[in-house]
Amino acid sequence: MSDSRPAIARSRPVRPLDLQGDYPAWLLRAAVGIPSVSGEELPVAGFLAEQLTALGFDAHVDEVGNVHGVIGPSTAPTVMLLGHIDTVPGRVPVCQIGDLLYGRGAVDAKGAMVAMICAAARSSDVRVHVVGAVGEEVAGGRGALHVMATVPKPAAVVIGEPSGWDGICLGYKGRTGIGYEMQQPPLHTSSPEPTAVEWAVRFASEVQGYLRGLSPEADPIAFGVATGTLTWLRGDLARAEAFLTCRVPPGFDFAALERFAKSLPHSRIWVDERVPGVTRPRADPVVSQLRAAIASRGVRPTLKLKAGSSDMNTLDPWGVPMAAYGPGDAHLDHTIDEHIALSDLYRAIDVLALTLPRLARQLPAPAAETVDRPPALVGPAPHDRTHSLEA
Repeated sequence: MSDSRPAIARSRPVRPLDLQGDYPAWLLRAAVGIPSVSGEELPVAGFLAEQLTALGFDAHVDEVGNVHGVIGPSTAPTVMLLGHIDTVPGRVPVCQIGDLLYGRGAVDAKGAMVAMICAAARSSDVRVHVVGAVGEEVAGGRGALHVMATVPKPAAVVIGEPSGWDGICLGYKGRTGIGYEMQQPPLHTSSPEPTAVEWAVRFASEVQGYLRGLSPEADPIAFGVATGTLTWLRGDLARAEAFLTCRVPPGFDFAALERFAKSLPHSRIWVDERVPGVTRPRADPVVSQLRAAIASRGVRPTLKLKAGSSDMNTLDPWGVPMAAYGPGDAHLDHTIDEHIALSDLYRAIDVLALTLPRLARQLPAPAAETVDRPPALVGPAPHDRTHSLEA
């Protein structure tokens, strides 16, 4: 099927009927067709700003590359819909086969981004601030941190991530990444002493064992279990480096893990970020209204806890009602088979469009605008992506 645009001039306002027709599907195809690997998001940000303007939003791209669109009466409570516009590397040819749209970012997370834009454009009696954040797929959460530092706190937040159109994500594990380096004089291969690369392998095994020992549960996917994944290893007899990505539950003691890591033989150890895990109760107003909107379509909502992390972790210190929602199967994130059902995109738009005004009626009226500065523990500043534990 060709990827031609519907007959909508980008310089003209988009008509309400377009939002019920082929415009959402076209918008997602167009957004997925613009590569936006982390650090290279500006082209898609500019495109989405143009579309937001055509839809009647007050739109702009900020200093770090986030795209913003605000719509609705200033006297109404503000609900922020924050997704991310960056993707992991890897080419997935953009094509549509029947109801399925294939392409990098279709699920994670341009599908959610488009659903939020179209739902906000259909809503009334609520002020909606849509944000397409940069840098979610890499350590540091640069885009979401910039939003926290520069944008007044909203009354509620929906994070755009794939939960399935009939699912709601109540929480995410936290994350930290531990880097390891060992340098030593080269040894003969007949020596009984460990080589540098053997030290690195032992380090990874010891850290993984430490994390497993923190919980009696054996299932590594369980939300209360901390896990460590060796993501790369390189070295030889004299020098070796390794890196582990650790997924950790809420309340995890990062300092204790770092003390344990430093107790092992090493030349240098560093971490890239310390992102706490987050959970929200079923009674959270955002969760409640999303559940009601899904149930109104005759489906029982599925509540989920994710083993990964998201910008929900970063924005959690705001302390406002919050949950994650968006179309797509998260099992397809980052895969060569990434695709989304367009019918699920339209269902998600309907759910969000029903949720927004109902949620607004539950929220307090706007107060004086203030900007909350993010705490240091949420993640590193944009210019400092690692925390050195020992030189």
